[in-house]
Amino acid sequence: MTTAPPVTQHVLDNPAYAALLGPHAPFAERRGRALSYPSDVALWQGLPDEPDAQDWADLAALRGPGTEVALPGLRTLPPADWKITFEGQGVQLVDESVDARPDPEAVRLGPADAPEMLDLVARTQPGPFLPRTVELGTYLGIRREGRLVAMAGERMHPPGYTEISAVCTDEDFRGQGLGTRLVHAVASGIRERGEIPFLHASTQNEGAIRLYESLGFRRRGITQFVGAKVPYPTAF
Repeated sequence: MTTAPPVTQHVLDNPAYAALLGPHAPFAERRGRALSYPSDVALWQGLPDEPDAQDWADLAALRGPGTEVALPGLRTLPPADWKITFEGQGVQLVDESVDARPDPEAVRLGPADAPEMLDLVARTQPGPFLPRTVELGTYLGIRREGRLVAMAGERMHPPGYTEISAVCTDEDFRGQGLGTRLVHAVASGIRERGEIPFLHASTQNEGAIRLYESLGFRRRGITQFVGAKVPYPTAF
């Protein structure tokens, strides 16, 4: 009889793990209780709320020596032989009163649009976006004269919730409210599925946090983001 993984206190406390156990299970690469998105889809890996030594060993075997892992919602630091590469905090904001509505100018983006999306991300730096990230959910964009100038979409998908991510606008088209319109449109699609939109903003980006609060998101808490390198086996 297989023992079910422990359930997190709330799915948003350990969002990547909850997503990979739930709606994003088709993406999950798995060893024991360690889970990972494919390396060309998303950066994130997931471990149980209280990972033990076997969980860390399984994650090491899943990803391979020298590989960097990224764990949102990690509550404990990696073992001493794992080199921490980054530590950060994100304010987690959840839809409370967002004016979610479709946008007539927004178009659905798909895998064929990935090169343009990657180019826009490279120029605007909204956060991690990889060649197959578009497969995680609905991505919407706005084009001007055929050129993709703004986009937003769905990333982590814990049960009952969907994260809005990759909100970005070309520098030449900022100040026109395109990002806000796309957040409304993506939120509308999430709500239509009976789910709740949420998102993350760096704790250092008070401007973005205030903007999202003005759109009807409320602060739920802080998500810890930890990156670490898988250690190489000890030579004997």
